[in-house]
This record gives sequence, structure tokens and C-alpha cells, in this order.
Amino acid sequence: MALLLQNLPVISSLPLFLFFLASFCSLLTQGKPTQNQNMSVSFSFPLTSVRFSRSNVQTLFPSFVSETKPNPRVRPRPRPTPSSYNYKTTFKYSMALVVALPIGTPPQTQQMVLDTGSQLSWIQCHKKVAQKPPPMASFDPSLSSSFSVLPCNHPLCKPRIPDFTLPTSCDQNRLCHYSYFYADGTLAEGNLVKEKITFSRSQSTPPLILGCATDTSEDKGILGMNLGRLSFASQAKISKFSYCVPTRRTQPGVSPTGSFYLGENPNSRGFQYVNLLIFPRSRTMPNMDPLAYTLPMQGIRIGAKKLPIPTSVFRPDAGGSGQTIIDSGSEFTYLVDEAYNTVREEVVRLVGPRLKKSYVYGGVADMCFDGNPIEIGRLMGDMVLEFEKGVEITVDKERMLADVGGGVHCLGIGRSNMLGIASNIVGNVHQQNLWVEFDLANGRVGFGKADCSRAL
Repeated sequence: MALLLQNLPVISSLPLFLFFLASFCSLLTQGKPTQNQNMSVSFSFPLTSVRFSRSNVQTLFPSFVSETKPNPRVRPRPRPTPSSYNYKTTFKYSMALVVALPIGTPPQTQQMVLDTGSQLSWIQCHKKVAQKPPPMASFDPSLSSSFSVLPCNHPLCKPRIPDFTLPTSCDQNRLCHYSYFYADGTLAEGNLVKEKITFSRSQSTPPLILGCATDTSEDKGILGMNLGRLSFASQAKISKFSYCVPTRRTQPGVSPTGSFYLGENPNSRGFQYVNLLIFPRSRTMPNMDPLAYTLPMQGIRIGAKKLPIPTSVFRPDAGGSGQTIIDSGSEFTYLVDEAYNTVREEVVRLVGPRLKKSYVYGGVADMCFDGNPIEIGRLMGDMVLEFEKGVEITVDKERMLADVGGGVHCLGIGRSNMLGIASNIVGNVHQQNLWVEFDLANGRVGFGKADCSRAL
């Protein structure tokens, strides 16, 4: 979902988070990949973590539209046999995971935020302005022999398809134009195009549909990796991908390096897997994102105490509220009110006198402290997120608090309703020192503890 909070001063008012007015579920229902597309991908890339500008604090957020019945448990539908690429790279991590991808022919390296919560991938395509040279990081379509644009008569450019925050339209050159709005009023917009990801002289993807952004305040693109038909993972027929988020550091200019694999991961032997919740698309649910990676979360422990939160709080209700998502594009973890309030009550019981009073970070998180984060973490103990089949994500007490600047540390959990959504989101701050594998062929997510700062 590419949801990042910056190190901001105290914010008492709610920041305006926008989310996409429509998800890609309409595209998903229009067609599925055919069974004869048998390419399989296995690659590994370096990811780089960067701090976004203030305008990126409230960044792209897809709207939650789903079609399902209350609390269904449906086995994942069979997927086409994927192609077979094997590729590995590294990344830097601070707030976002940014992968450097070789795009075009010959390839131009593009910086893109790895986002398992969104669908459309887009890159920076500069405008040729004589008076102002384009930024070196942007993509130059004129240098790529595999680049092509989508004309206005392409099916994706029909106004009836609600895939973007503004309807797609024809520009003055009869090309398909798209727009994505940011919460602060800025937007990313450009043309829909097709382009290859060129991994080596002998390996590249087919032309994939991307956004070619010519007007945006951001200097990084988005690598959309959700379950939607137009995500990079779906278009490239990737059977699985995984990443390992290293421990975040706060020294200026220092970003630890993690690992990113497309395809098979040689470290997966010890992973524990939990099946994704898959939803039929027969009925619209206004608070659900059916294209997200939805996990069957069961509860939360702090220290040795299992918190009294009903399992139903972590499952979607008849309107879709309560969905639990694993999201690389969100920095913090977010909980619906019933879960958040219970966690906060336990934190107050354990370390209440040390709470920073009247302080709300980013308008969403009020469990923050001025004191020594290691000492406060020891008083609380480890936090454990519980899933089905005994699968757990353990947040060590040494990593309970996130440095948000100015000597302030917060628990790294915010209220999801302050974002205008009704879902639980497990963000990347609680995925540190953890392999997370998205096994798309088998409809499951795997976890494995690791020292992600090492070369893996």
C-alpha cells in the first residue's frame, strides 16, 4: 500500500489519507491468465530503503472493494504454471523497501518501492524540457527498443473500468492517460505503456503493462505485487517471491541491506506457512480489498500474556471490516479500534508512567516514549502476532519500539481507523529479521527467522 510515516513533530490532527477510489477487482474478474502461459520466474534483487518526502507520508492507498460472503474460507484457485527465472538482488531499508530493477532494452535501472499492497507498477518517465535536464533516475523511453504505448482504443482505457483515481482518458496524442492522487493533493500521472524487465542478455519478461509517470512529486516508482491481474507478480507469472527485511538503523546516511528473491529461495526449507484467505467475488464488500494478501490472524501476545481480543476482530465481517493484510509498503502495523485499544491497555499497564503524554505520532500512534527504548522494551517483553497452524511473527523486545526522531520511540502500531480504513495491516517495521515468502502457486505465505543484515 506504500503507506509510510515520516519522523514528524507532534501531530494532533488527523492527516488526510486518501486511498484509490477503485481497486483492480474489475480487471481481475474480466479475465484470468490462460493455462498455456508456462513461464516461471525466480529472481533475486537488492532492495533499497529510503525516506520519502513529506508528500509521500500519505502516499498511494488503494480503495478497498471486494466481492465476497461473510468470513468465507475458500481454497485458493489453481494458478497457471509460472515461468522460471532465477534472480536475486539486495536492498536498503529504512522506511520503504526500494528495489533497483533493470527496465527496457538495453536496461535502465529504476528505483521502485516494493509494495505488496498495490497493483499497478509505475516508473518515472521524464519530460524532455530543454531548459531543465531530466533527473538521472528517470526512464527515457526513447532509449529502449522494447518500449510501446497503449493507445486510447486499448481495453484498459475504456471509461467503464474503475482502476484509477480518475477515469483513464485519451490525451492529445490519442494515448491512454491515467492519474493517481496523493493525499496532499499532488498526483502521479502519465501514460499506460508496455515495457520489459531485462534481467540479463538471455532473460527478460514479456512486455508488461506499466504506468509511465511524467508528473509526480516522487522520485521513486512503485512495484505493485498484490494478487491483481495487472500486478508485476501476476503479469510476469511469478510463482513465488520473498524478501528479508534487516534491522533498521537510525544513523544518518546508513541503510542496512536486505535480500529480495523472485522465484525459489534457497533459505525456504525452514519456513512455516499459513494459507491465505481467498474470497469469492460474487458480492461487493465496501471495506474489503480482495487483491491483498489476507492472513488468518488469531491473536496477539505481549510478554507472556495472551490479550483478550476475539479472533473475529482479525477476520473480515459481512462488510469486509477486520481484514488482516501483510503489506511491505506500509511502515507501521495498524489495528482496528478493538484490537488497538486492548494492546494500548496492556502497554499502559506495563509502562504507563513512561508514556509521552499528549503525543500522537503521524496522527495515528499514541504509544510513544521519551525514555531508553531497550529498557522500555524489556518491561513489555516480546510481542507475538499469532496465525493459524501455530505460525507466529515474534517481535523481540529489543525491537518493540521504532525511532521516530527527536529522541522519541513509538510502539510501531497505529489506529487503522485514523487512516479511514477498517483493516488490520502488518507493516514492514514488524517484518524485520524475518523472511517473508509469498507462495502464489500454493496460495500461502511463509515466514522464517533470519539475520537479514547478512548476505542471504
